[in-house]
Amino acid sequence: MGFLMSVLIATEGEEQVVVRSAADKRRQWKMVGLFAVAALALLWFWTDIDDPTVTYLLDNARGEDPNTINAHVVVVVGLVLTLVCLALAALNRIPDGWPTVLAASVVGLAFLLGFLVWNYADQSGSTFAMVNPLPGTVKYAVPLVFGALAGCLCERAGVINIAIEGQFLFAAFWASVVASFAGQAEYGLLGGIAAGIAIGALLAVFAMRYLVNQVVLGVVLIALATGLTDFLLSQIPADPEIRARLNNPETLGPVPDAGIPLLSSVADALTGIPVIGPTIFDQTLLAYLMYVSIGVVAFLIFQTRWGLRVRSVGEHPKAADTVGLKVNRLRWQAVLLGGAFAGLGGAYFTVGSNGAFTSGMSAGNGFIALAAVIMGRWHPIYASLAALFFGLMTTLSSQLEFLGKVPASFLTALPYLATIIAVAGLVGRVRPPAADGEPYVKS
Repeated sequence: MGFLMSVLIATEGEEQVVVRSAADKRRQWKMVGLFAVAALALLWFWTDIDDPTVTYLLDNARGEDPNTINAHVVVVVGLVLTLVCLALAALNRIPDGWPTVLAASVVGLAFLLGFLVWNYADQSGSTFAMVNPLPGTVKYAVPLVFGALAGCLCERAGVINIAIEGQFLFAAFWASVVASFAGQAEYGLLGGIAAGIAIGALLAVFAMRYLVNQVVLGVVLIALATGLTDFLLSQIPADPEIRARLNNPETLGPVPDAGIPLLSSVADALTGIPVIGPTIFDQTLLAYLMYVSIGVVAFLIFQTRWGLRVRSVGEHPKAADTVGLKVNRLRWQAVLLGGAFAGLGGAYFTVGSNGAFTSGMSAGNGFIALAAVIMGRWHPIYASLAALFFGLMTTLSSQLEFLGKVPASFLTALPYLATIIAVAGLVGRVRPPAADGEPYVKS
């Protein structure tokens, strides 16, 4: 079957001729086009900057003295790196796989830094300092990462989980109720987990027992969660004392200040690390659970016998059944475990940040998490990185809105544009598990 290989080697005497596939040529010219657009944008940034002095903060700490940087230097360095990558792409010196991802990451980072300094340059009147967006990136990415992990678990097992948005909403409501009643935010996490599992159980029952179309089912579950939470919220009396007991939870504070034995003292010491410390360690307990969850899910899926079985029922359930695996039982397990992670993501919207539950407060983040799953190729680590990218765009849209150079709505749309570019083939062809969305009936 050598004629089916993407690259063929034909021998003519002592000379070997490499024949490239059409897909590899398309990948190359997509890179050339995108890198050329980035280079032109950076060149325009350089010509459009009149006053290149930009002030910035690294730690975002009170009393921190701002530093200055020359925007022209940043843009020129980024332009040089982009032109190098463009030349390598034009000469077909960037192979498929991780070199393509690395080159795209370099160009993307160069464009991002150039875009940032361009926004903060040429300020008239009051001078706004460019703040480090990384702490906000981690904060906003917490629910997205948990939702992406839930999506990876479900879809690796062959169950499409469109209902992540519904799990977020339901978990946010019950996290608020449980935390308010118990008087501690940590108990709200348990309420969120239970609610996420409950919606996951509905997904599993109707998808595997009644063989309902899983895409339609996911939409229906979102509508159910939206309507049910709105109804339950309307049933909470307006009396302030009752509301305080049912929908006024405490919120999780940063771990260094939370008074958690041992963990808080260690986190407080690590927060002092420049740049990295405030970004990673000055976060809530949910963020710490997120760090652990990424490693746990990746280990479960790729390093355990259970994970191998889950992936097998997601790729070829009939073959898995013939060797004695309980296909639907494994799918149930993956969906319920995914529901627990989605519940933690939903708890973020109440006990993790905003406090009291309000109607529709998940604001479409479940769909963004689903996009991160696709952008990350159904891999928990890559999907988490995609979720962090979405968090970065959310942070930038809030930081750059007051500068007025670019509409915030356009910044919010950038992650979706990046997802389209990714699934269009820049980092390779994306393929879901072969049996994703296909119910299995034992013959």
